[in-house]
Amino acid sequence: MNRRPDGIGAPLRRLEDRRLITGDGRYVDDIDIEGTLHAAFVRSTEAHAVVRQVHTSDAERLPGVVGVFLAADLGVDRPMPNNHPHPLLAESRQASPLATDEVCYAGQPVAVVVARDRVTAADAAELVWVDYDPLPAVAEVDAAREPDAPPVHAGASNNLVATLRSQYGDVEAIFSRADVVLPLELRQHRGACASMEPRGVMASPGEVDELTVWSSTQAPYPVARRLEEYLGQSGIRVIAPDVGGGFGPKAGVYAEEYVVSALSRHLGAPVKWIETRREHFVATHQQRDLNASIEVAATATGKLLGLRGLLVHDNGAYVPYGLLLPLTCLQLVQGPYPWEAMDVALDVVYTNAVPTSPIRGAGRPNATFITERAVDAVARHLGIDRAEIRRQNLIRPESFPFEFPIAARYGGRITYDSGDYHAALDRVLELADAAGFAARQSAARQAGRRLGLGIASYVEDTGLGPFENAQVGLGPDGRVIVQVGTGSQGQGHATVLAQICATHLGVAASAVEVRAGDTALGGTGVATVASRTAVTAGASTDGAARELADRIKHLAAARLEAAEHDLVLEDGYVRVAGQPGSGVSFADLAADVEDGILSVDHAVATPHPPYAFGCHVAEVEVDDETGLVTVLNYSVAHDCGTILNPMIVDGQIDGGVAHGLSNALLERVVYSQEGQPLATTFMDFRIPTALDMPKLAKVHTVTPSPDNPLGVKGAGEGGTIPAMAAVASAVEDALADLGVTIDRYPLLPSVVYQLIAASSDNGAGEENR
Repeated sequence: MNRRPDGIGAPLRRLEDRRLITGDGRYVDDIDIEGTLHAAFVRSTEAHAVVRQVHTSDAERLPGVVGVFLAADLGVDRPMPNNHPHPLLAESRQASPLATDEVCYAGQPVAVVVARDRVTAADAAELVWVDYDPLPAVAEVDAAREPDAPPVHAGASNNLVATLRSQYGDVEAIFSRADVVLPLELRQHRGACASMEPRGVMASPGEVDELTVWSSTQAPYPVARRLEEYLGQSGIRVIAPDVGGGFGPKAGVYAEEYVVSALSRHLGAPVKWIETRREHFVATHQQRDLNASIEVAATATGKLLGLRGLLVHDNGAYVPYGLLLPLTCLQLVQGPYPWEAMDVALDVVYTNAVPTSPIRGAGRPNATFITERAVDAVARHLGIDRAEIRRQNLIRPESFPFEFPIAARYGGRITYDSGDYHAALDRVLELADAAGFAARQSAARQAGRRLGLGIASYVEDTGLGPFENAQVGLGPDGRVIVQVGTGSQGQGHATVLAQICATHLGVAASAVEVRAGDTALGGTGVATVASRTAVTAGASTDGAARELADRIKHLAAARLEAAEHDLVLEDGYVRVAGQPGSGVSFADLAADVEDGILSVDHAVATPHPPYAFGCHVAEVEVDDETGLVTVLNYSVAHDCGTILNPMIVDGQIDGGVAHGLSNALLERVVYSQEGQPLATTFMDFRIPTALDMPKLAKVHTVTPSPDNPLGVKGAGEGGTIPAMAAVASAVEDALADLGVTIDRYPLLPSVVYQLIAASSDNGAGEENR
């Protein structure tokens, strides 16, 4: 291994950024092929209705329109495949790419217009008139569970998708002997993806049966497989060019990808569709909507004993992502605590709303909010310091690997591989100056200001398997080339994978070329999701680079008449150690190999996820006259195992915290009782600007994972997962004298004000107002 200043562990600036920030990025909308046609979708204006007839004549007469197409015209009149089938799915409903006889949410595509330019296509889509027969709709998840609720899908007996359960231990016995049993009702509202680049798809036919598809996707290989299966066409090439933010929803396979591909094949021409911002709010998957009715049991000294109750997850109108999202939530409800018993059920429910799938954290923020609110409730009831109750209950370092008697979705039982949760807690409290907070809070109170401090711990399963293939080789000119299936949406893959190669091959990281996100590269891939790339593609790149280094030395040994163990790799040369003038170049070695290609394919299996963890502390100010919450300081202790590039990890944490604070305080997708979306612009759906971000401090603990050769754990979502719980804890602390309990988010000013007003109406804290 070479100790290079730009190798593993170096805080190297991202190599890919200069191209992006100077305008040389190439996104789907930048792809320009002569003769490209443009598609615009006609979307349902009804949340639930029978489609009687689609009137297209006015649109077809508009100059520049190539045609208006329905599902039968393109052969897309059957349901799209479920991307993650599961045996517990009681009612697995998938839409066809274009609706046929029924629409089940406002925004569902019904028809598509193709024109010679984008403006004409959009104008023509407005001229398509759909004759609907409206049906009763239900957009609120608890209402959808009622026995007399209208069916989300006509003819269905109920709206239940599936019931999941996580259970172990003697729950009844635990709760019967507990000194404290506290009930909690919690509400977590929907949020949207809101990536900087909306989705986009372009398809172009080639010779014979060839078809190339460009998509702003996180998952080019799954998109290719699904398109080939659905369209009955082999060899479809899918390219994910530069992607302006993914956050999870772009990992799905969408109706637009099927339709645009079918259109290109049908018309024999390139076809492009770029999502509008309004479409993004009614067509791209959403997440976070989950309600919980739980009970927590504890001893009088604060030892956590048991957790039980029911969670209700809003899956929207269809199941595009199987049960992956609710399962992820349910499998982490235990958090970082060794509960003696647990019995938590989760009902997955249909509503007449946009379907849900993972968004940054993918159910883990929901689980963390539930667990951490329960821990805070026990602390508050018993008068125990919130940091101390966590210190008392966290899984201890000597207990790792720690196994829960819960079946894991990846096989076996849920097993936390490594960690030092107490160290993370202690370090973040020191970073946040928690010891000095009481004085700050008292001084603020005397000045008429309300400050609060909140704590939240979390655990995250990362590195979702089974593997990610990597190829590392030398080009004819001796340049090191890495090929992986996972594309990047800002995570810095090209930099980190280059650093791994630099470490083992002795070349500058900036001289390594990383190719990704193109199914024509060969090999296979899963997706850039679930904080998995450093674990999967990183480990595979590491293995390939090590093996390539050995092969290079083996080839060079004969040329240099030296033993392999005496050779070193430096800046594209193999040299004999201690002999500066000796050496043979990588280019010369590559020329000696048949076809001039010297490469290694490697795939490291990752059957068990490494568990990242951390603790966040939020310090907030609450204006009790307006309900406005301002985050003053935010501190993060984070452990992602071996840190490949601290600058990139810190950037991921910063972005994750911004996402989490946005969820906690700003974002809310709202539907009317009739299922009409009421937040379809950034005037109605707020996301943070730089001015909304607090002072952010970070510290790392490092407990390498034993489950992969690099010892890494994922880092992409840890900034988001506990943020909502930490902010809720802080706001509750600021309003503690008023008896306010924070049981929901987002904590919009109106929500906080209503909670304060309700506490006053109930007589709580009136003497303090």
